[in-house]
Amino acid sequence: MLLTGILYLLICIPSVAQNRQHQTDSRIHLIHTDLLYKTPRDGAAEILVGNVKLSHEGVYLDCDSARFYRDDNSFDAYGHVKMVQGDTLSLTSDSLFYDGFGLQAHARGSVVLIHNKSKLTTDKLDYDRVYSVGMYIGGGTLYDADNVLTSYWGQYTLPTHEAFFTDNVELTNPKFNLVSDTLYYYTDTERARIVTPTNITTSDGTFVYGEAGNYDTKQSTATLLNRSYIIKDMRKIVGDSLHYDKQTGISEAFGKVELTDDENLCALYGNYLWYEESTGNAMATDSAVALEYSSPDTLYVHADTLRMYTFNLDTDSAYHNLHAYNHVRMFRNDVQGVCDSMVTIELDSCTYMYGQPILWNEQQQVFGEEINIYNNDSTIDWIHIKRQAMTIEQLDSVSYNQVSAREMMCYFRDGELEHNEAHGNVYVTYFIEEDDGSRLLANYTETSQLFLYMKDKKVERIWMPKSQGTMYPTILLPPDRRYHANFAWFDYIRPIDKDDIFLWRSKDSHNMLKATQRRLAPRQKLSDIK
Repeated sequence: MLLTGILYLLICIPSVAQNRQHQTDSRIHLIHTDLLYKTPRDGAAEILVGNVKLSHEGVYLDCDSARFYRDDNSFDAYGHVKMVQGDTLSLTSDSLFYDGFGLQAHARGSVVLIHNKSKLTTDKLDYDRVYSVGMYIGGGTLYDADNVLTSYWGQYTLPTHEAFFTDNVELTNPKFNLVSDTLYYYTDTERARIVTPTNITTSDGTFVYGEAGNYDTKQSTATLLNRSYIIKDMRKIVGDSLHYDKQTGISEAFGKVELTDDENLCALYGNYLWYEESTGNAMATDSAVALEYSSPDTLYVHADTLRMYTFNLDTDSAYHNLHAYNHVRMFRNDVQGVCDSMVTIELDSCTYMYGQPILWNEQQQVFGEEINIYNNDSTIDWIHIKRQAMTIEQLDSVSYNQVSAREMMCYFRDGELEHNEAHGNVYVTYFIEEDDGSRLLANYTETSQLFLYMKDKKVERIWMPKSQGTMYPTILLPPDRRYHANFAWFDYIRPIDKDDIFLWRSKDSHNMLKATQRRLAPRQKLSDIK
């Protein structure tokens, strides 16, 4: 037991000595005062008056007067209080209480904390020297470069340059204004970290909303999460995450992306979106779909890649062109279509379909090597089918009215087929329908031109020049005349609703059209002209 006690004393005595030495070294030192005295009312305090200077562990304090408590290693300072630490930190206030043992400072009245080039102003500030953290409550303002941040409660950590604000947070800058409930801000990078719903309004009227992410106030870029969105004029971009660069005007959105243009009544959707603010140009991929809702019946267009080009942006004559690449499928209640690529020119109300295009309207199906659609107020006016053109009307599971030709034009009125024109190598198979609905006869005709007129969805009259035709009883119609050479009813490809446009289905290989060889005159060279 005696040996144990001796060992304990040997261990503890140096420790106690070290603590006493530390306490001695950590004492507050009085450097100067014009007047020093004590009063019976506060016997523990030394009253310091006039040009008071104190120091403690690298911190120097000046004030007009102070109450200095040597035993408690603390003081209360009053009047023109200024605390300085090195050349990076200064704190001024009307009064200040300082605890030398706890390394705590409590400044009150017209408080200004300056760290490097950042300045924090408030009426009440508690400063912890242990962690180099300043905290205020009741309202404060941080000035950093062009940024001014205000809030009811705030905290600033000097080593990490991190400022934390909560309750009525506002960040103002000549280029933007940010409003939030909670915000982190870093003075070394001038970046804000967003952790709660935040609104950012730029000087040109762009509105940015985010619930999480980062905003670089110096570069004017934002990376936002949690269904953030950007609004400029009547265009809105929404995504699970967004990257916004104000200087380039380019936005990128990821995950369930929506770009809506309520002025031009169109939209782009997908899982990735690229948008250029200055031109209004956009690109969507990954389950991309374009919507056109200028009429009550919305048109849905899907492709692997969709590009929207805008012309005359921010004018009354603005219009869009849509380019769709690979696996194009579109649906509207009155018309459906598929092709490999498609271009829509809004100014001309034209849509050009390329690569095995097929178009349906009710029981009508048309296809060829190329299909051009001309609209009138969002409804189909006429269709031009080029090369290996064919129109098919389904009557029942085995009977189809057919017209095939080199090229064909289909004209519509009020969404219904009014008449057809076919030119070059025209072949016609037409079933004659009796009043009771039966089809006992079928006509097969070959001619060079055909003009077919419809009324109430039935053939009213047909005109053609010299032709060769045969009338057959339906049951005796030869197979090669019942079905033309390129006949195919693509019901297995046809989009059935707006969700089905995402499921690509190709033509059967034996129904693929082989591109027509088109011969072009050779280009002349200047050297060939004499």
